[in-house]
Amino acid sequence: MLQLGQIVKMKAGHPFRGRIPEVPGTGVLAIQMKDVSTDGGLNWGTAVETEITGKREPDYLTPGNILFAIRGNHNYAVLVDEVAVEQRAVASPHFFVLHCISDTVFPAFLAWLLNQEPLQRYFKREAEGTLTKSIRRNVLENAPITIPPLERQQQIVQLAQCVNQERQLLEELIRNNETMLAGIATDLLNDSHQGGQK
Repeated sequence: MLQLGQIVKMKAGHPFRGRIPEVPGTGVLAIQMKDVSTDGGLNWGTAVETEITGKREPDYLTPGNILFAIRGNHNYAVLVDEVAVEQRAVASPHFFVLHCISDTVFPAFLAWLLNQEPLQRYFKREAEGTLTKSIRRNVLENAPITIPPLERQQQIVQLAQCVNQERQLLEELIRNNETMLAGIATDLLNDSHQGGQK
């Protein structure tokens, strides 16, 4: 059994003061809670452009980084994908940015592992706060993890991706069927209304 802090470096998100300003044309994106989800990953399309102030160059996100949401009732992890190569982006203060420093773990596997029930129970137990829960850095660093061989990690990641794709397809099918049923109901009401006018 390892602790998460043994295999990753972690930094807090960019220290914006207050509300993150939307400043079009800067070419720098701010990734906020609204831009990530465990199912959809990181949605670059909803991220706003912002202005980075201060003399120090910010820590821009790179592929393989993991964003860990430290506030709220659901402390989840999202992998930063290859789009980060084309974007200059920073994480908001609501995240810790994790960077794997061990070649014994795939970032995609680690992001998956952090979202699973055993670690989610750990985060819920260790979270602090009354109205808004939060995870302290040392709690995240001390998170207990087990790292299987790389081949097994790859198999798990591929299976998780397949399950996620199936879920998205099923949700799309349900939406399409609901749209079809709504159309049938509308047609029935229209036919009934027209029939009543004859």
